[in-house]
Amino acid sequence: MADLPRFLTLADVAELLSTSVAQVYAMVRRGDLPAIKIGGRGQWRVSEDDLEAYLAELKTATRKFIDDHPFESGDGAETEDEDAIR
Repeated sequence: MADLPRFLTLADVAELLSTSVAQVYAMVRRGDLPAIKIGGRGQWRVSEDDLEAYLAELKTATRKFIDDHPFESGDGAETEDEDAIR
C-alpha cells in the first residue's frame, strides 16, 4: 500500500478493503483491527502498519482454513462458499 498516510480514517480503511465503514468500525470495536481515538471528538485512526499486520494475519488464517477444508470437486456436492460465488 504505497503512498498511504501513516494513519488512516475508518472510511479510508473501508475503501481499501472494499467494505463499509460500519464493518471496519465493528472490526475495531471487537479488537480485531488495532486503532486509536484522537482529538476531542474521538475520531478513530488506524495505522498503516497495523492494517498491514491485520491483513497478514487474515492471509495466514485464510491459508489455514483452506488447508483444513480442502476443496473437493467432482462429487457434485456444492459448498456454501461455492453458492456465494454465484
